[in-house]
Amino acid sequence: MFLTYMETVTKELVSWMRGHESSVFSISVHASGKYAITTSSDTAQLWDLDTFQRKRKLNIRQSVGIQKVFFLPLSNTILSCFKDNSIFAWECDTLFCKYQLPAPPESSSILYKVFAVTRDGRILAAGGKSNHLHLWCLEARQLFRIIQMPTKVRAIRHLEFLPDSFDAGSNQVLGVLSQDGIMRFINIQTCKLLFEIGSLDEGISSSAISPHGRYIASIMENGSLNIYSVQALTQEINKPPPPLVKVIEDLPKNKLSSSDLKMKVTSGRVQQPAKSRESKMQTRILKQDLTGDFESKKNELPDGLNKKRLQILLKGYGEYPTKYRMFIWRSLLQLPENHTAFSTLIDKGTHVAFLNLQKKYPIKSRKLLRVLQRTLSALAHWSVIFSDTPYLPLLAFPFVKLFQNNQLICFEVIATLIINWCQHWFEYFPNPPINILSMIENVLAFHDKELLQHFIDHDITSQLYAWPLLETVFSEVLTREEWLKLFDNIFSNHPSFLLMTVVAYNICSRTPLLSCNLKDDFEFFFHHRNNLDINVVIRQVYHLMETTPTDIHPDSMLNVFVALTKGQYPVFNQYPKFIVDYQTQERERIRNDELDYLRERQTVEDMQAKVDQQRVEDEAWYQKQELLRKAEETRREMLLQEEEKMIQQRQRLAAVKRELKVKEMHLQDAARRRFLKLQQDQQEMELRRLDDEIGRKNLTENQEAVAKEMRADADAYRRKVDLEEHMFHKLIEAGETQSQKTQKWKEAEGKEFRLRSAKKASALSDASRKWFLKQEINAAVEHAENPCHKEEPRFQNEQDSSCLPRTSQLNDSSEMDPSTQISLNRRAVEWDTTGQNLIKKVRNLRQRLTARARHRCQTPHLLAA
Repeated sequence: MFLTYMETVTKELVSWMRGHESSVFSISVHASGKYAITTSSDTAQLWDLDTFQRKRKLNIRQSVGIQKVFFLPLSNTILSCFKDNSIFAWECDTLFCKYQLPAPPESSSILYKVFAVTRDGRILAAGGKSNHLHLWCLEARQLFRIIQMPTKVRAIRHLEFLPDSFDAGSNQVLGVLSQDGIMRFINIQTCKLLFEIGSLDEGISSSAISPHGRYIASIMENGSLNIYSVQALTQEINKPPPPLVKVIEDLPKNKLSSSDLKMKVTSGRVQQPAKSRESKMQTRILKQDLTGDFESKKNELPDGLNKKRLQILLKGYGEYPTKYRMFIWRSLLQLPENHTAFSTLIDKGTHVAFLNLQKKYPIKSRKLLRVLQRTLSALAHWSVIFSDTPYLPLLAFPFVKLFQNNQLICFEVIATLIINWCQHWFEYFPNPPINILSMIENVLAFHDKELLQHFIDHDITSQLYAWPLLETVFSEVLTREEWLKLFDNIFSNHPSFLLMTVVAYNICSRTPLLSCNLKDDFEFFFHHRNNLDINVVIRQVYHLMETTPTDIHPDSMLNVFVALTKGQYPVFNQYPKFIVDYQTQERERIRNDELDYLRERQTVEDMQAKVDQQRVEDEAWYQKQELLRKAEETRREMLLQEEEKMIQQRQRLAAVKRELKVKEMHLQDAARRRFLKLQQDQQEMELRRLDDEIGRKNLTENQEAVAKEMRADADAYRRKVDLEEHMFHKLIEAGETQSQKTQKWKEAEGKEFRLRSAKKASALSDASRKWFLKQEINAAVEHAENPCHKEEPRFQNEQDSSCLPRTSQLNDSSEMDPSTQISLNRRAVEWDTTGQNLIKKVRNLRQRLTARARHRCQTPHLLAA
């Protein structure tokens, strides 16, 4: 986790600080603005806001968490509150434990969650998950009151005291935000409920009170932001302060119990704490001391300090403690801390006289420059003379550097210094204060005439040996520590102490001054640091304050210290108003003239700029025209070149076209010839196809003719066989009539057997011839369909011929008679002759088909071409 430090006006990031491991839920800033404490659940860290470096770190055990760690107002005390209800007070610089608050009574023991402290740092209010509210007196370090809130309150979420302009920081009104979203404001002395904001329907989530106590800002639970006017809510806050003489009650000697401390909050009659019977409250009235009243009033300072005691302490130690210096200064100067008035001056913005401050005073630190510019602007808005005071930045710079983290304190310290220690400085404005310088010269003449004569001899006036020290308030000739020690004494004494310091500084430096003879040497001496002991100078100042005669003592001509008024700052008009008005008018006239001059110069510059711009534009136009002309010539040359290239390309293109035309004519001629040849080939192929069809038709007709002949031969053969069978039957019938019928019957049976054998042989021979004829016809058809194939023999000598039935196999004459055998042989010969003729015809047909097929194979195919 890291923290960012932002500039509220410019919204710029100034620095960022890293160190916490968990989220930071509380930030407390010291009254001087130099330190800050950041708190998380496991640790609290102390930061130096000048260097943005971590100074100290508070580590605790993990079992004990931190509730809150914060600075007490107007002191260097840090208050740490832990989750086990223990409260410790620590010294800011050393982190030494100063004290621990005792444990609260067991009858009203609550776990503290929220805390609030009055502006004077004397009363601590603590609350938690209860309707009881504990009030601690930090000076007595004891619980002095327990306030019981109404029964509706079960837990307290936020506590904050309401500031008042008339209570000197001892705030009496406490705002209590409870769990029901209602913030009740009670008087911690009377325990009377003054007013409340918020409601059950519109509860408050968180709330904050403005520094001057006039407004209350609340974030509601519904997300809206409400701004309340305290003056409109109640008139109790705005009552005048009580009289100076009041009744004081003595504290009882015996210890009060928690029941004696407890008071209930009422909205009507005020209920006082119950008193013990044994301890009677004694009252006494303060009587005015007529002799010492004025002296005590003069020495009494805010926050319980006494000026006389501080002076004794200062004379004893020579300076105030560093850690209490700012607190003591604020008490000595009685700063009112008018937040509203200062905010009004700041809201007016940067004064026109200091807009260019960085040019005249180039400060390295941007933050310091912004604070200086803002402070000087606030002074100029407060009084118009400070806008024309040339030495005001020199006068204010050391205080701005010292209080850069608290601009309100810085402004009020400078304003208090101007009102008291710069009396009569502006009577001879715009010249140096001649009257003040005359006072210094008179005192110097009384205490060191030799040194004054040395100044006169070398033409060195008080404007050289006194005024540089006054207008820079010794910041150029002293270191930081010496300057702080000196102003510890200046702020603790009469305003004439500053003038006496100038005289003392010259007297203590008389040896080097008497040795100077040149004016430049004197100027260098009073604008640079010198080897001088500031303690010796301060002792010399006190000696001058005591030994200077009354008639020339500055305290007789300067008024006593007057603090700034509370609420609004006093009117500062201790200057020649007519001169300031005249200078203001002159400055306004000069400013107007300067503005007119600037406007005229701006007009002339604008006209000159326009003329220059016009000249530049004209030159640019001429250059552009020249470039365009050159570009045009270039383009024309390029166009001519392109045209020449186009002519050449056209010539080449025409030649290419002619070549292409010739090639196209050749190709067309070749295509025409190919087309004619293709047509011729197609016609030839069509003729061959027609020839093939004619051949196939002739072959079919031949095959049909051969088939018809074979069928006719077969029919004739069957008729012949039938006739022979018929004749054979007649012969058998004739033989039966002859004598040996039985023999003949047997012979007839043998003949019948042989006839059957002959028929069988004839059928086999007829089947073989049919099969052979079919094979020949099929071969001829295949030749006709595939003319390019090589002709293969249809029969093998032995294999195919063996498949045919042979006549010799049927001519088994062992069982036939000679006549029958002769008849059968004659028929076989006839059949062989008929078959051979048929085979010859088939073979002739095959030869013709084969020749035609070979002719077709030798002719070029049309598709192949």
